[in-house]
Amino acid sequence: MDNTYREKKSKISVRALCSVAMLSAIAFVLMYIEVPAILMPSFIKLDVSDLPALIGTFTFGPIAGLLIEVIKNLLHLPFSQTFGIGELSNALLGIAFVVPAGIIYNKNKTKKTAIVASLVGAAIMAILSFPINYFIVYPAYYNFLSEAAIVKMYQVICPAVKNISQCLLVFNVPFTFVKAMICVIITVFVYKPLSPLLKGRH
Repeated sequence: MDNTYREKKSKISVRALCSVAMLSAIAFVLMYIEVPAILMPSFIKLDVSDLPALIGTFTFGPIAGLLIEVIKNLLHLPFSQTFGIGELSNALLGIAFVVPAGIIYNKNKTKKTAIVASLVGAAIMAILSFPINYFIVYPAYYNFLSEAAIVKMYQVICPAVKNISQCLLVFNVPFTFVKAMICVIITVFVYKPLSPLLKGRH
């Protein structure tokens, strides 16, 4: 019985690793399918590359979601047009989204819990986008573009904003939440049919 259990556990582990690798590859591809974000500066794009990570975190747990976020950005790093800054931002925000969602969902695996977990993850991602951008991401951008120049890009859309903190609160935080919610809505529709395929069940 012990050998049978170990063999079964080994098969599950291999399946999980293969699925994480596949989801990471899909997330990497989705990073290139981006569209201009409405009412946002031109350097901010909308993509759904967090979608595979959210599906992975629900299927295999929060560590899987974290790994997918890290791997997709490591794969994208050699092709970075932002000297790694965009990838750092994407990874940090993605982890802030999928890890809390996975932790909550793992405690009670129901559709209702999945929705609640996703909403909590989206809210955490949006809230943490302010300090992550303010203290880490945008200071790195200042090496290539001045703070004043970045603020002016936001002021084209909303002249009332006067500094980076206002720009982040008015634009980035809501945008991050909307971006996460798009992934949540898609996950609600595709997770149930995809989950058995990822786990190797028929």
